[in-house]
Amino acid sequence: MIAVGQRAKAAVFGRVPRALAALALASLGLTPLCACESAKREEPKPASSPRLSSGLDREPLEALPETPPVDHATASLGRKLFHDKRLSSDGSTACASCHDLAKGGDDGLARSVGVGKRKGGINAPSVFNAALNFVQFWDGRAKTLEDQIDGPIAHPSEMNTTWNDVVAKLKRDTEYTKAFAERYPDGVTAANVRYSIAAFERTLLTHDAPFDRWLRGEQGALSPEQKEGYALFKGVGCIACHQGRNVGGNMFQRFGVLGDYFKDRGNVTEADYGRYNVTKDESDRFVFRVPSLRNVEHTAPYFHDGSAQTLPQAVQVMAKYQLGRKLSDTQIAEIVAFLKSLSGKVPELELRGIR
Repeated sequence: MIAVGQRAKAAVFGRVPRALAALALASLGLTPLCACESAKREEPKPASSPRLSSGLDREPLEALPETPPVDHATASLGRKLFHDKRLSSDGSTACASCHDLAKGGDDGLARSVGVGKRKGGINAPSVFNAALNFVQFWDGRAKTLEDQIDGPIAHPSEMNTTWNDVVAKLKRDTEYTKAFAERYPDGVTAANVRYSIAAFERTLLTHDAPFDRWLRGEQGALSPEQKEGYALFKGVGCIACHQGRNVGGNMFQRFGVLGDYFKDRGNVTEADYGRYNVTKDESDRFVFRVPSLRNVEHTAPYFHDGSAQTLPQAVQVMAKYQLGRKLSDTQIAEIVAFLKSLSGKVPELELRGIR
């Protein structure tokens, strides 16, 4: 959980100096400016978002919106493509290889393995609720789910192929050619493959988390420990970067605001440069898209480098390097209890096992 900082950024709005130091200062007993006045973020409120119950209408977190209307046949085609290893050069790797829907939407590895058993340079984020992120990838290099699909297709350590080869393979499959012809006038194309997979991914919202039920007024949905954890989550400053309907995913932040994480960890790699790899702006070095914390109990190991093996460890690291403080074991346990309340159900479309 990448928490408060001296400088937070949202790609759409540009650089916001000293954006999120407010809550960190508050946690140290100082008087901060209001973080909401100094930081901008992209967090549009959809008309379909559930309204909070009386007394909760000022919470910085929102329940997940309803799953957007998606053509079932298109999503079904996208699901099949998502699981098809023929999208890789050697037939060994599918989207689902690194984003296993039975394992939290990721692969449980510090670094994913692609074609030829090659290891990638970064931890695979969960595909669940990814449609709500304001940009895709840790470094934010893709604006949409459709754009994101190009990355693994071409990456030499992931699928290591080209769209020409992918389209040629799919056109040799009569079931695919029929399915694409029924949905798209131009049949099998790279753009239509992207659109189909993205349509499926947009259904992967994990509804009915205990915390969402609590936001809607079901007071018994959270345990006393989880409620204490949420109060602490807000009080120490985690909420400055992890807010809104996706509990994150709507801004950029430096990893190591109040401590030099990379100096302490050592062995800095190109993947550690984060947003800098996209913009070549020195101020973007070690800056990453803040991850969503939904279903975080199921997505270990944590951070872009997979360095934290457990959720308590991840919380302590974030407290140290983002908030500049050490939390007690009790505080960590309470925050972890709250984080577990963010776990929702596997999406209905996946449960139906559409083919």
